[in-house]
Amino acid sequence: MDFTSARQKMVREQLLDRGIKDARVCEALAKIPRHLFVEPALRERSYGDYPLPIGEKQTISQPYIVALMTEALELEGEEKVLEIGTGSGYQTAILAELCAKVYSIERIKTLSSNARKILDKLKYHNTVLKVFDGTYGWKEEAPFDAVIVTAASPSIPEGLIEQLKIGGKMLIPVGGSFSQNLIKIVKNDKGVKTSNLSGCVFVKLIGNHAWKSE
Repeated sequence: MDFTSARQKMVREQLLDRGIKDARVCEALAKIPRHLFVEPALRERSYGDYPLPIGEKQTISQPYIVALMTEALELEGEEKVLEIGTGSGYQTAILAELCAKVYSIERIKTLSSNARKILDKLKYHNTVLKVFDGTYGWKEEAPFDAVIVTAASPSIPEGLIEQLKIGGKMLIPVGGSFSQNLIKIVKNDKGVKTSNLSGCVFVKLIGNHAWKSE
């Protein structure tokens, strides 16, 4: 399979044709070998318009959702970003292309370990990974310019908002077990402003300040 052509087609048909406008986001998705972040048996499907399983009941999000969430962060290149839910490491790599440093938390050790290996192979050395309950955030490294949560929460964890800088942006799916809304939060000196970007379906965010279990 010609993965380079598959990536170009993915960007053209799944991103540009659906209104993704940030050139840097499109370039990152056109560059990063998404097929390396899935199991070998699924690689020929890795550029399809759907999520794929990565083991441990988790998924790699469809390319459009990755692009939509990343674009909404409005990254310019110098930011420090917190990612909740490392998963396969694919979103981590996209962020690493677009900002100065990524701090990523994953509760499942095997996923974090696998992601670290792929990120090292691709030389994304501006990424720091930790196995922990992501609903607590990463207080030692706060504040962050942006926070992206790649699993669904029944509500917005207050601790994550606290770890945002004034002017910082956060993306999080919020809702029930089977469907959610993708919420964008912008923090200002008076509080936060929220907007609903789209409907979505994510796996549950498991943690003390989200879902207690699957």
